[in-house]
Amino acid sequence: LPLSTFGAWQDECLCTMMMAKKQDSRMPIYNLVVVGLSGTEKEKGQCGVGKSCLCNRFVRPSADDFHLDHTSVLSTSDFGGRVVNNDHFLFWGEVGRVLEDGADCRMHVVEQTEFIDDQTFQPHRSTALQPYIKRAASTKLASAEKLMYFCTDQLGLEQDFEQKQMPEGKLQVDGFLLCVDVSRGMNRNFDDQMKFVTNLYNHLSKTKKPIVLVLTKCDEGVERYIKDSHTFAITKKNLQVVETSARSNVNVDLAFLTLIQLIDKGRGKPKIIPYFEALKHQSQLIASAKDRYEWLVNHIVKNHNETWPNVSRRMQTSPEYKEYVFLEGTGKAKKLFQQHIHRLKQEHIERRRKAYLSALPLALSSLVSELDEIEHLSWSGVQKVLESKKDFDHWFVVLDDAPWEDTPHLDNMEDERIPFDVLDTTAAEIIFDAHLEHLRNECKRAQMRHEFKAKLASSPFVTPGKPWEEARSFIMNEDFYQWLEEPEYLDIYNRHQKAIIDKAKEDFQELLLEYSELFYELEVDAKPSKEKMGAIQEVLGEEQRFKALQKLQAERDALVLKHIHFVYHPTKETCPNCPHCVDNKIEQILASCFPAQYPSFGKSNMFDGKVDRINLVILGKDGLARELANEIRALCTNDDHYMLEGRMYELVLRPIEGNVRLPVNSFHTSTFIPHGCLCLYNSKESLSYVVESIEKLRESTLGRRENHIAQLPLSLLLVTKRGVGGLGDIGGETAQALISQGQQVAIKLQCNYLEPASPGTGYGRNVNEKQINQVLKVLLETRRTSTFRSCSPPAPPLPPCIRELQQDQSPEAELRIVMCLMCGDSYDVDQLLAPFLHPQHCKPTSPQTSGTSVLLEQTIGGHKHTIELSLMSYHASFATRKSRLVHGYIAVYSASRKASFETLCAFLCEVQDIVPVQLLAVGETRSELLDSEFAHELLVQGEELARELEGRFCSIICGAGGVVGGLHKLDLLEHFFTEVLEKRTIVEASHMYENVAEASSTNENVYSPHCGSPSPVTMLLDSEEDMEASPPYHDGTLTSHGGFKLPDLDSGDTFSVISDLSTFENKLNNKVPPQVRPKPSVTFDLRKPNFNPYVDAVSHRRSLTSNVTWPLGGDYDPSDYAEPMDAVSKPRPSYEDSIYSVPHDSTQGKIITIRNSNRIHSNGGGNGSDSEGDGSSLERRRKFSAARVKPRLYRDRSKRLGKFSNFRTSFSIGSDDEIGTLTRSKDDDVSGLKADILSEEGEDPKKRNILKSLRRPGK
Repeated sequence: LPLSTFGAWQDECLCTMMMAKKQDSRMPIYNLVVVGLSGTEKEKGQCGVGKSCLCNRFVRPSADDFHLDHTSVLSTSDFGGRVVNNDHFLFWGEVGRVLEDGADCRMHVVEQTEFIDDQTFQPHRSTALQPYIKRAASTKLASAEKLMYFCTDQLGLEQDFEQKQMPEGKLQVDGFLLCVDVSRGMNRNFDDQMKFVTNLYNHLSKTKKPIVLVLTKCDEGVERYIKDSHTFAITKKNLQVVETSARSNVNVDLAFLTLIQLIDKGRGKPKIIPYFEALKHQSQLIASAKDRYEWLVNHIVKNHNETWPNVSRRMQTSPEYKEYVFLEGTGKAKKLFQQHIHRLKQEHIERRRKAYLSALPLALSSLVSELDEIEHLSWSGVQKVLESKKDFDHWFVVLDDAPWEDTPHLDNMEDERIPFDVLDTTAAEIIFDAHLEHLRNECKRAQMRHEFKAKLASSPFVTPGKPWEEARSFIMNEDFYQWLEEPEYLDIYNRHQKAIIDKAKEDFQELLLEYSELFYELEVDAKPSKEKMGAIQEVLGEEQRFKALQKLQAERDALVLKHIHFVYHPTKETCPNCPHCVDNKIEQILASCFPAQYPSFGKSNMFDGKVDRINLVILGKDGLARELANEIRALCTNDDHYMLEGRMYELVLRPIEGNVRLPVNSFHTSTFIPHGCLCLYNSKESLSYVVESIEKLRESTLGRRENHIAQLPLSLLLVTKRGVGGLGDIGGETAQALISQGQQVAIKLQCNYLEPASPGTGYGRNVNEKQINQVLKVLLETRRTSTFRSCSPPAPPLPPCIRELQQDQSPEAELRIVMCLMCGDSYDVDQLLAPFLHPQHCKPTSPQTSGTSVLLEQTIGGHKHTIELSLMSYHASFATRKSRLVHGYIAVYSASRKASFETLCAFLCEVQDIVPVQLLAVGETRSELLDSEFAHELLVQGEELARELEGRFCSIICGAGGVVGGLHKLDLLEHFFTEVLEKRTIVEASHMYENVAEASSTNENVYSPHCGSPSPVTMLLDSEEDMEASPPYHDGTLTSHGGFKLPDLDSGDTFSVISDLSTFENKLNNKVPPQVRPKPSVTFDLRKPNFNPYVDAVSHRRSLTSNVTWPLGGDYDPSDYAEPMDAVSKPRPSYEDSIYSVPHDSTQGKIITIRNSNRIHSNGGGNGSDSEGDGSSLERRRKFSAARVKPRLYRDRSKRLGKFSNFRTSFSIGSDDEIGTLTRSKDDDVSGLKADILSEEGEDPKKRNILKSLRRPGK
């Protein structure tokens, strides 16, 4: 093995050194002499036969210690030195070896030669004057203080080498190695050499010492010479022949060890190894050592900047390094290292080149991205263009020392710029050609994409919602297939589809707005019937914008339902232009003009000015609060943010389940100020815990200056069993009792009650986002209204008539005018309102009022008057047409938008003809009003409509053609203001009588955009907040407050009569549409049949009868006085009609239908007489009766209005799952009523009389 051989050589060297100090008596020592052809150049030729190299390789086998050049031409001084010592032989030193039998031996090696004088080129004169042949055959050698020979460089510098003397100055020769050079020597004849060898052998054989014939330089040997040598040996007795090569270190040891075996015959016959077999073994040994050394170098050296001294020093202790250096020498080891470094550098250069070439396309795309710039240039011309670019230095670097591989830039890894001389390579030019081809292809693809888009836009076959599979055959051609990939043209088609679908939806929404009158006349609700939906489709079916969505019927129906929801529930959130509703814009304008008066409009703040954060306390016993808090947190993002109505809120929850008086359960902490509280209960015990906790909380805040906690908005929620979200899922008397108790507690605590039957308010194990939205919306709405709520104790209740005049007209205002604007109009609202909001004549309303109103001081008829101008959108104005006292309307519409004008018409349909109206057409530019045919047509229609209504009309410019502050002035409205002032008395009288009549009505849904006529029916309160306990009343009349008489209900009634009537009147002016709830059961008090008490469980309102009615003329029609609110209404029924259907028992699905059979009495009252009205009302009524004057609606005065009025009585009331109006005879109705009541209740005739008194009079 290689390592074992190397180890053997080490051991031999070590033994040689140790033998110099101490001789082992048991280890034999042999003195061997190497002889061969020697002499002058004439005799031996230009080189020797290899005696010195043979000795050198044997004594010092390491490659670094082996020297090929050993000269025999010496100076006299070198010849006389201690190394030569004036002798013609050299002492090579002592060496140890291990024989085949494992025995160790020592050998002294002596070379017999002949040194030539460098002056005379003749042999030096020596102490022995014998010729070489005789001297070489000498068996005794002596030379005092002769030193061991290393190499020629040692001569004269003996002190620089190890100085070891020949033992005792003499040696006894034990054997001879006769060398024969079988190479083609220069100036030497092989036959002459053999003659010399033959003569020398004859002298050696006389010594009787063993002789081995050594053939040297076999690595360059001539076959004939080798054969002749073997022939010579055969002719001699017992002459062994060994073929060697000192340079290749082949069979050198074998030659000496063979001689040892011949000297010591007891060691057996020597085994001669053929030269080529030994050479093969030596080559394998060297190859194996080389492989291991290269592995070592690869493992250690990773950087091409490594140096040999540093690396060799690190490899000194590695056996792989030692073995290879021993066999091949340090020079070859260094050469292999340098080859590895060169390879590393080339690899690094190649990596850098690849990196530069990979970055070149990016550089070309950045610097020369236009095809026209480089299409006709050569590569060299493009390089000049690159140098002229501004960003050239960002991509390229010009190196002074070329080539770039030999510059420091090669190793600057932080600088990734491309050396500019890289562009001179063929690879860079190929990349440029690919870039140029890419630009040409991209240009072609861009052209194809443009053509494809153009074809999509121009093709009549590509309609909104059409699948690609249907449109492919009409669009694609061979060029599109060739240049566009399938994902590419599919993406273009999908984006085109999205664009045309969005455009079609916008157009369809505009179409729906253009048919606003249709939706209001249909009286649609949250669940329109199939008949009404069919009517909408029939009217809109011929419109192209309707047909455009024929392949998207589901989305079209969804848009219709969404618009119906907007009509039924018109708010800023449901507005089609949300969040750009004009109400938001008005709030921003008012906040900028009067920031102190309207701070909440400028900000989205509530309470603490942090609308982006909601601090919610969840109060519940037995784990209810904690479970709901966990459900809500699961719907939040990782940072507890919650999305509600397109806005992000930071939701902070504080569940409380223990004693609220303990600090750990405190509502208010140093870091938590609650905005609201959600109270949970699922049993009587948990409900009692809620009541006790709230009472304790309020007691603890009594007497404090800041009672924020006492006024905290509260909501009460019944938690059903897990996974149940509605009342119908619970069933049983227990659930009904819990709901009833919860409602009473909500009244007591003055908090909002969330019924479990309402969609989305139930609480289950997997609470969804819709449910949480419902809870948070209630909280936000409560907080929003609480911002404007006064904290002072409530004033004593006042009758509706007195309160109407107090509240409708601000103490500072004499007239109230409403200015209506259309959402989505393109004119500049700031310019439109600028003249109205000028500080010279405009000031904010008092802090007690809320809404988007300002006070205008105007001179009318020579006197100054204060006008309250309410600015609002049309959809917000629908709720104020008759619910609030309005002396006049300024109806604004865009002269370039049909939907704006049609919405104006729909609004005016339900306005009484005694209320003055000012139409205001607004254009963006003067050219629009003068040159546009469409705008001109709308202007003409506006003028004609104003003429039909006997109103006023004018046009103004607000837009790019206008100026800041507006080109118009309030002088334009001078005549309108005058007319408003003139009709003030009649408008107020009409509004007062209508309010009194409405307060008596139970037949109309107060949330309808169309109100019913002022028939004597029960007054309804608007919300749960109106339900609060009233003090007991005695029989009598409140004559000081308008002559209203309040009945004293039985104490056993579930709820007491509401005393705070001012709250009701305030609600009339600020109605908020409620949630859509199923109609609950009705409770009647049979002990007081004359008073007709009625409880609306949907909104927790008490109905009171009223005796003040309109004077009836000959043309009296109650339906003419329909009052618009903000939700669905019911058309005027006939003599006998259904008021509503009440599910009596949800578990059985049976229904009681309560019908109206009352007729209008001649005195206009339902249960009283005219004598109970106030004096002023009677006086005005006499005037109207005498003049036979009755206000009508503008719908009846204009042929342009009421286009869809026939739909008002064409369909049944309610939604698909409600019972519509059926045409029956009087007897059928009575018998049906009797059958329904008797089958379900089994009540006596007294209750039937009550039901009969509840019926609404017909026309």
